[in-house]
Amino acid sequence: MTSSKGSTTGWIADIFEPVIPADGVRQGQGGEVYLPIGSTDFARTVTQLASHQFTLIGLVGIEGFGQGPGTSLLYIFEKLEHILILIADGDGTLPSIAKVFPSASWFERECRDGFGVEFKDAFDTRRLFLHETYPDNFHPLKKSFANAPITPKKDVTPADEYPFRKVSGDGVYQVPVGPVHAGIIEPGHFRFSVIGETIFNLEVRMFYKHRGIEKLAEGKETGQCLAVAEAVSGDESVANTTAFCMAAEQIAGVTVPERAWYIRTILLEMERITSHLGDQGGMLVDVGFPLGANQFSVLREDMMRQNAVFTGSRFLRGMIRIGGVVRDMPNEDLEFLASFLSMFRKRYQVGLKIVLSTTSVIDRFATTGVISRSLIQPLALSGPVARASGSTGDTRIQHPYGLYDRYRPAVRTLHDGDVLARFTVKAAEIVASLDLIEQLIKEMPAGPVVTDVAVRNGHSLALVESARGQNLCWLQVRNGRIERYKVRTASFCNWQAIGHAVLENILPDFPVINKSMNLSYAGTDL
Repeated sequence: MTSSKGSTTGWIADIFEPVIPADGVRQGQGGEVYLPIGSTDFARTVTQLASHQFTLIGLVGIEGFGQGPGTSLLYIFEKLEHILILIADGDGTLPSIAKVFPSASWFERECRDGFGVEFKDAFDTRRLFLHETYPDNFHPLKKSFANAPITPKKDVTPADEYPFRKVSGDGVYQVPVGPVHAGIIEPGHFRFSVIGETIFNLEVRMFYKHRGIEKLAEGKETGQCLAVAEAVSGDESVANTTAFCMAAEQIAGVTVPERAWYIRTILLEMERITSHLGDQGGMLVDVGFPLGANQFSVLREDMMRQNAVFTGSRFLRGMIRIGGVVRDMPNEDLEFLASFLSMFRKRYQVGLKIVLSTTSVIDRFATTGVISRSLIQPLALSGPVARASGSTGDTRIQHPYGLYDRYRPAVRTLHDGDVLARFTVKAAEIVASLDLIEQLIKEMPAGPVVTDVAVRNGHSLALVESARGQNLCWLQVRNGRIERYKVRTASFCNWQAIGHAVLENILPDFPVINKSMNLSYAGTDL
């Protein structure tokens, strides 16, 4: 490899030299580095990446990306500010890498369902998003499948049922919860193994409402996909739409006006505040503390009403577009927002003081639902879930986008990894977001809020930090239309930690553990 240390791709030489040829490395339009890898070098390369402490954060299947029409697999690895994407032939025999990178297990199962790709020696070959009633040999992300209604499989037998892990022994009871719940939430199945009330195993099954979002985007013009991106997860509308627009803008090679980025950043931080308030209120409901829960519920409702005043949508929809934002924010609206946030901050601090001075709440939060720091890298955990367990990672810092290279948010890291730590990290993030929004309003420049974007072919990766953690968007445009739109939200990875968080806790603590992680069903079930 001829790249010198310190050049754009020079860091790769430290890992691979002299194995990987220089002409095999190219930089993507989003700053990511692509590296084609043959099947003979694949296992060794993955091992090298593991030894250098990379994290597998995504796996994209796509047909026709390589030299032929077959399926290519794009393995997305991250280490600090570096993003490396290995391009492998998915039609050949690739080994499963889940024993080296445990986060690969769901990624591989997703590709197997979507494209029919098989992974040699995979330890978990169960379906992921294709439930029992889907037809056999059905792989909806292949180009040969036309997006249309399907006929469910009618002759489902007991042998077709999902094989949950079998746990048995003296005094062991299975407690199934869901997929239909008493609350107004989306479906998810939780199968607990308990002795008395103590949990010693939990298996989660999702994907009961798979919507086919990635297939829905296929063939659309980029502008038509904005509503699709907003629908990935309702309370992450701004984050996911911003990621999509960033990828499209990188492909087009345009620069978004500065004032537009100020407005986008305000919306991103308002969304973070609204999401965290919902989590905190829910956590207090789940430990029976209505005094605190009501305070946070009222604050969240006031914030959502302000969202509607500011944008016309309680969930901040309809504002982000490719090239900037849909409309400008008059200075008087910005001044009103600043005044609202000043009063909001005082009310929030009062509510926070009540909660953190109530010993019964602290007793339920502390030491409950611990997530070990050792799980962060193997499971690709991110967001408050990871930062409460010792991680310093934040996509706004590691991969700054928009204004985050100039306006670096304060990042709170704790190490206990319990419910209390997650509550406290989210409280700190709300305050940091308030600080950032107020600064952005004071320093917002004049100017346009949108630029024209010409459609151009290409592909790009975009990463954003949603309220839940790192969200990923990989986009390919061909002949002016979307060839592939791949979304991976933070929840897709963070869900895999809840089975560890509940161990040795009692069954009644599951709701507060679950709420403290704020895992999105819709953001996982695409």
